[in-house]
Amino acid sequence: MGHPRHPWVPPGPRSTFRSPIPNPTGPDPAELPAACELPAAPPAPPPPACLGSRLGGAQEGRRSALPPRSLWPWRTAKMAAPMEVALVSDAAGPLCNCSVWELHSGSALPGYRGGNSGPRGLALLGGEHLLGAQLGKSYINVWELQRKDQLQQKIICPGPVTCLTASPNGLYILAGVAESIYLWEVSNGNLLAILNRHYQDLTCLCFTDDSSHFLSGAKDCLALVWNLYSVLQAEPSQIPDPRHVWSRHSLPITDMCCGFGGPLARAATASLDQTAKLWEVSSGELLLSVLFDVGIMAVTLDLSEYHMFCGGMDGSIFQVDLCAWPVQRDRTFQTERENGKIFKGHRNQVTCLSVSTDGSLLLSGSHDETVRLWDIQSKQCLKTMNHKGPVTNAFIVLAPANMFNPDGKPSVPLPKFSKHLYGTESNDEQGSEGVTLRLGLHQQDSGESYLEKGEKMYSQMCSTREKNLVGDQEHLTIQVSELEEEVSTLRKINKNLFDFSARIITKPAK
Repeated sequence: MGHPRHPWVPPGPRSTFRSPIPNPTGPDPAELPAACELPAAPPAPPPPACLGSRLGGAQEGRRSALPPRSLWPWRTAKMAAPMEVALVSDAAGPLCNCSVWELHSGSALPGYRGGNSGPRGLALLGGEHLLGAQLGKSYINVWELQRKDQLQQKIICPGPVTCLTASPNGLYILAGVAESIYLWEVSNGNLLAILNRHYQDLTCLCFTDDSSHFLSGAKDCLALVWNLYSVLQAEPSQIPDPRHVWSRHSLPITDMCCGFGGPLARAATASLDQTAKLWEVSSGELLLSVLFDVGIMAVTLDLSEYHMFCGGMDGSIFQVDLCAWPVQRDRTFQTERENGKIFKGHRNQVTCLSVSTDGSLLLSGSHDETVRLWDIQSKQCLKTMNHKGPVTNAFIVLAPANMFNPDGKPSVPLPKFSKHLYGTESNDEQGSEGVTLRLGLHQQDSGESYLEKGEKMYSQMCSTREKNLVGDQEHLTIQVSELEEEVSTLRKINKNLFDFSARIITKPAK
């Protein structure tokens, strides 16, 4: 007969086991007489190899099925996390046009050399190129992201560029030159449109996140909302109308930004009239107007659009709660009562603002030649970077892959950008390089567009139907007369049924 099963214990006789804790309920087994000693327990059978011991069987079983630690994937390959970087330019950098530094660690990265970028004149193009409007000059510098020390080309403009932006989808470039907006197509370099609806110099441009609309602000106190598709559909000889004209500001517009949501997004505008306003792009309605004690030079929204940050001429940065109760369209920012919502540190006007993707950090640039990184929750300055001149651009982006890959190349090389409006230049100057992408009337050849063909087919269908109606007039007259007779017959039947029902209902009971 086999021995009864006992819980597994280390092999060895029970008689030699000594507990480190005295037995409070009885004598020590060593003090018992020899006759009372317990028999030695038989050695326990070894546990199966596939299960390990009873004390650690599950863990050892799993270990036996795993590869060595040196071959674990997180030991052999590093997981690349998205890196946020800050792109900063100033008006007097002698060597570097745009400096780059990692946002959270503060480590400086190689910058882009050549020239100086003007205010609102720095933009990323498709995650493969960097654009910088040369300060006071009539051209735009273009770098490949991985080649920081060498300009790829210069886009020649008819005058000094006052503001610059690129569509998020990487297909179009907008530049403000005096009071005109120039629109280029990236795939072939054609100048598709020149919009002249402002009366004074432009100060800022921005796209919606889906590239369907763009906004423009100028010194004429107007902010215009443009539908990109309507602009591309317009005849070259016509100037398209903006979708909305916002004229609530009384002094020049200094900055604007657009949130998420495409045509349903909200946009913020800042002005020297000491107000910042929040608008709805789809309806053009004014949602909020906040009055401050100083002129506002910069404005931005966090990604959740819970807060609006406004940079003042005195160096203060104001945090406006967009979900504050009660809801009021016109509000006044009271500095004394809302002192806990002010970032203090700059000694001169704030020129640019940007919020990190997680909404915890705020980047600000100023004419005091410093860039500061703030913790939004505590309003404390985490890092200060000194520059050689007034800061003209500072914003946070997720670093594109090509920025740190010296062997990377753009998927499509940039063509030579045209100086003349597409369709008005000579055939010899129209290049065939690049990929042609056309919407509506803007095509490479002189053939009809799809919309023109559709309109032509619809007009032919309408004309054919009219001819058939005229040719079958007699047949239609016969059909109408037959239908009229049938209606008259139905009316008689209906009247007879009504009379019969009335007689049955009103018939006296017997």
